[in-house]
Amino acid sequence: MKKRFSEAQIIGFLKQAEAGVPVKELRRQYGFCDASFYTWRAKFGGMDVADARRLKELETENARLNAYWPNPFSMPKHLRPGASCASGSGSTGVHRAMLVLLRAPPRMLPAR
Repeated sequence: MKKRFSEAQIIGFLKQAEAGVPVKELRRQYGFCDASFYTWRAKFGGMDVADARRLKELETENARLNAYWPNPFSMPKHLRPGASCASGSGSTGVHRAMLVLLRAPPRMLPAR
């Protein structure tokens, strides 16, 4: 879905509002709603354009890393790291392998 306003435009709207332009006038001039303005203010308030770009880069990197690193709490209890084996047989190898995966440094991830 294409966004209607870029981060730079949104930050411009917020700076105008900080400078004293009424939100009602900004809404009318640029065609956005109150909810959008206050959501943007919560997300981008006090940032400049470089900060917003860095935030977007970090969000993208976080999504990429979350695809590689599983959340241990989304796994079944018997497969989570540190879970005890009820049977005492060969399933501990599975736990050790998962611990290695979860504790691996990011540089060991395959490049995309």
